[in-house]
Amino acid sequence: MRFLDKHLRDSEKKTYVADIERRHGERLRRFLASRLRDRAVDANDLAQEVFLRMLRIEHLETIRSPESYLFMVAFHVLHQHVMRRAAIPESVEITALIDQIESGPETDPSHRAELDQRIARLHSAIEQLPPNAQAVLLLHRRDGWTLEAIAEKLGFSRANAAKYLAKALLHCRLQLGASEP
Repeated sequence: MRFLDKHLRDSEKKTYVADIERRHGERLRRFLASRLRDRAVDANDLAQEVFLRMLRIEHLETIRSPESYLFMVAFHVLHQHVMRRAAIPESVEITALIDQIESGPETDPSHRAELDQRIARLHSAIEQLPPNAQAVLLLHRRDGWTLEAIAEKLGFSRANAAKYLAKALLHCRLQLGASEP
């Protein structure tokens, strides 16, 4: 009997959400598409995530305004998408810079001087970082640790380790880019 009740509730949820999609789906996709900076991201994918979240709601009968709730969920999905994209800065590849120095021609003093300046700017940028961001950057990029291992070692969450790493990489990229001609 319990299985049957759950099956009926799931069926009712699917019908309820399908009705919301039928009535508001096109407007939802336009809403999402108009707020996406990166047109490569399909608004349909984000809309699908919105409807999946609607299906996970335990008591759909408590929603007073399905349309308002739908767009509130869509706003949260969009916000999370934008925050994830913003947390992935362009990479500053420390090991690539070191490899350039090691593989550079010994006979070209101007090339060597340019690389030495870049290393000095990178070193300065790393020293400017707050201690947690500096530790995460060095453990991850220099020592090859995973974010999970870093978080465990330093005593904070993986999400915080990822944030520190993103901030550190962005800072280094900006510092190296600011002094480029």
